[in-house]
Amino acid sequence: MPTAVTRRRVLMSADEIERAIARMAHQIVEPEDVQTGIILIGIRRGGEALARRLATKIGEIKGSPPDLGFLNINLYRDDDVARELPESEIRSQITGRSVVIVDDVLFTGRTVRAALDAVTDLGRPSAIRLAVLVDRGLRELPIQADYVGKLIPSSRREHIDVVLAPQTAASDEVVITEA
Repeated sequence: MPTAVTRRRVLMSADEIERAIARMAHQIVEPEDVQTGIILIGIRRGGEALARRLATKIGEIKGSPPDLGFLNINLYRDDDVARELPESEIRSQITGRSVVIVDDVLFTGRTVRAALDAVTDLGRPSAIRLAVLVDRGLRELPIQADYVGKLIPSSRREHIDVVLAPQTAASDEVVITEA
């Protein structure tokens, strides 16, 4: 009986990830409406480490880091994904502020849709933008990222894993696997 062969390929190295984060941080602070302050909201699990890294880099650029929060979107999902995640942690007021939702991979758009619902339940931001490290395409909803580390077209049978430490780490990588 033939066995399934899994192919694994590194798509982004630690250095490439670090450059992408630096570029995204500069892009995030460019718009005029963010000069009064932004809040980065990382989607729990995948977006947490990226949001922390972006906040650190923005702090280096502007002299002080932006407000930072984390969002558990499980209650807002429209699919059967059930995961145990820590509760949301958003201590800053979001009404009237620019919010940047942060996630590691943008795929179908369903996670981001859930995050949009969760954020608007917390208040009315002046703007909501989306930052992702990897945009893999294959959207099911009309959602587009404003800040993208790398566009990596993929197929549905492929899986993209992002290994990202909360602080700068040499072991960071983006890997694609195909069964």
